[in-house]
Amino acid sequence: MLDLFSLGRRGLFLFDAETAHGLSVAALKTGLVPACKAPADPRLAQTVAGIRFPNPLGMAAGYDKNAEVPDALLSLGFGFAEVGTLTPKGQTGNPKPRIFRLERDRAVINRLGFNNEGHAAALARLSARGDRSGIIGVNIGANKDATDRIADYVAGIRRFYSVATYFTANISSPNTPGLRDLQAKESLDALLSAVLAARSEEGLKAGKRLPVFLKIAPDLTEEGMDDIAEVAAAHDLDGLIVSNTTLSRDSLADATLAGEAGGLSGAPLFDKSTAVLARMRKRVGPNLPIIGVGGVSSAETALEKIRAGADLVQLYSCMVYEGPALPGRIVKGLSTLLDRETVANIRELRDTRLDHWLSVKV
Repeated sequence: MLDLFSLGRRGLFLFDAETAHGLSVAALKTGLVPACKAPADPRLAQTVAGIRFPNPLGMAAGYDKNAEVPDALLSLGFGFAEVGTLTPKGQTGNPKPRIFRLERDRAVINRLGFNNEGHAAALARLSARGDRSGIIGVNIGANKDATDRIADYVAGIRRFYSVATYFTANISSPNTPGLRDLQAKESLDALLSAVLAARSEEGLKAGKRLPVFLKIAPDLTEEGMDDIAEVAAAHDLDGLIVSNTTLSRDSLADATLAGEAGGLSGAPLFDKSTAVLARMRKRVGPNLPIIGVGGVSSAETALEKIRAGADLVQLYSCMVYEGPALPGRIVKGLSTLLDRETVANIRELRDTRLDHWLSVKV
């Protein structure tokens, strides 16, 4: 099976990055990619934000933008999958080419710009899942031309409440002009007030309360992190996702592609995103859930995110280089690491290297 995965990955690298992405989604839709779930390990299961996760590894938003293959992703071994980012109206995003593989750095730069088919198309697909199990997060954003961006986030909560397991409000993509301004204190307070009010209203109608996470950038200043922690504490927010892609281009081997505009993800983001994760954990305290994202490529890097303060982790870009066997391999590897640590649950290892990551410069 691993040889098949490796062959498929090499084949995709014959195409430009965006075409390869589309082909990989098509392969998942048609069942060409075989399931690769790791054996269930109760030590990896935990309840976060009221949801029972079978393991801590999730697929980050950005891969399954239109909610085409969430169940196929779960079959690869992920404990949860996040679809989107979804905007009320479909939009084409930024001009092509807009995804670049930095192979020597095992990184990706993208400037997609929330390209997606819109709420209606994704809702139809998620509704067609029926009563299938599996944890599916819905990542919501605003249209580029929106006159009221907060209203777009509210619309996402209302539209997908019947089909989501949790929501992520994505205010940290660098590819929609002005979007990161929503991370500023007053703007964030207004956004969370509106989004969480909509969650409460929809929750009363549905008889269930769905968690809402906030996805933030790795490029925040110390003051910016202070503001987010303060606003989060003032609202009934269920968690943070740390972090999105970075505008930084530090220490890249591929100097030519490093000049491309957009957000950088993959292996070079690991240290920066993990250090920001630790700083946010220090600020928000032990109880607010955090999902760590950025540069996860192995069981060791996944566990290091947890040691730095994450409850759960997500990946995306490193799977471009490691192939669809990666999530199953990470989950199995986490079980092996827990054998060595002799702990009853992976949660016991959270924060055990917090002080180290607080000392890492960002």
